Amino acid sequence: MDLAEAPFQTLSAAVDWYTDWFARAALPFWSTVGFDQERNSFHERVGGRGGDEVAQRRARVQARQIWVYATASRLGLGEKHLRLAQSAYTSFVRKYRHSDGLFITSTYADGSPLDATPRLYEQAFALNAMAALHIADPEMSEPLEDAQRLRTALEPFRHTRGGFREAGPHPFQANAIMHLLEAALAWEETGQRDWLSLSDEIVELAGTHFIDGQGGFLREFFDAAWSPASGLDGRRLEPGHQFEWAWLLDRWGSARGSIWARDASAALFKIGEAGVDQTRKVAVNGLWDDLTVSDATARLWPQTEYLKASLALGHIESSIFAAQGLWRYLNAPVPGAWLDLQQTDGTFVLEPSPASSFYHIAGPCFAMAGMHKSRPNFDR
Repeated sequence: MDLAEAPFQTLSAAVDWYTDWFARAALPFWSTVGFDQERNSFHERVGGRGGDEVAQRRARVQARQIWVYATASRLGLGEKHLRLAQSAYTSFVRKYRHSDGLFITSTYADGSPLDATPRLYEQAFALNAMAALHIADPEMSEPLEDAQRLRTALEPFRHTRGGFREAGPHPFQANAIMHLLEAALAWEETGQRDWLSLSDEIVELAGTHFIDGQGGFLREFFDAAWSPASGLDGRRLEPGHQFEWAWLLDRWGSARGSIWARDASAALFKIGEAGVDQTRKVAVNGLWDDLTVSDATARLWPQTEYLKASLALGHIESSIFAAQGLWRYLNAPVPGAWLDLQQTDGTFVLEPSPASSFYHIAGPCFAMAGMHKSRPNFDR
């Protein structure tokens, strides 16, 4: 196994590398090569020759990219990024929003509907994009009004036993609701206090049903009573989601002064690290609920969540380790692009870069951008 070594050994050096790569390579690449100027929308993925004209353009990808560029502007990485986000948002609403206020799943490249199903997952990312736009430019009234309308439109997703149903084969799942919590917390940060109740409701659901009372880990799939799903689905764990929930519960717990949430966050982080391959420095895709590995391949996104949670929880050594593992994915032939799937032997599948990953990558990069500005002694 021949694994390339990252060009940094300290957190300070990692912060410098990531901040530079994000600002100088990734943001310019995905706003030009990754953006379809003619249709005013983002490509679903980018290959060696530019944006690929795949059959679908998912709403989640458009919303995620809007969130990235609006947040980049707010953090002082360029006013042009906000202009791009606002322009793309106008197109996004026009192409993806249904008359009932919900957003469809996907369109063809030309903007005509492909999958008109409204999924909770898509609504969560639309709300997150709206919050980012509102924070970046409070004078732009549409995101606030649109978010209020969309929240009302979410009522049909509610489940009689609490929480929300998702469309499709796994209606009772933690993942879509997790991103709804992320969006609610984002709206809390805008000063809109009416979102606090939604955040609290979701955290209570996580504490009573999603997180296993004995093992401390977070399950993925459930039945209509929010008990673990039958068969293998009920036993599946994803290290990446353990890290994401750890980050969210730490965030919620800090805002509420909740010791339980901070303790649960620490436990989930530890479970996530049980799924880290120490040789490859990567979080694997899957575990069983006895913490044995179910899928030893490693996509890009769990690495970003490992790094983001490590930074948020103040784990310096884990932050360096995760940053070194993620670096291999970003060490792509085209600056600003990335590799998505690492195989068990440490090699990568060579395929177009999925745009959906930029949201995941941006999370720790934004955290590092803030650290870069403050320049504390990271290596103490």
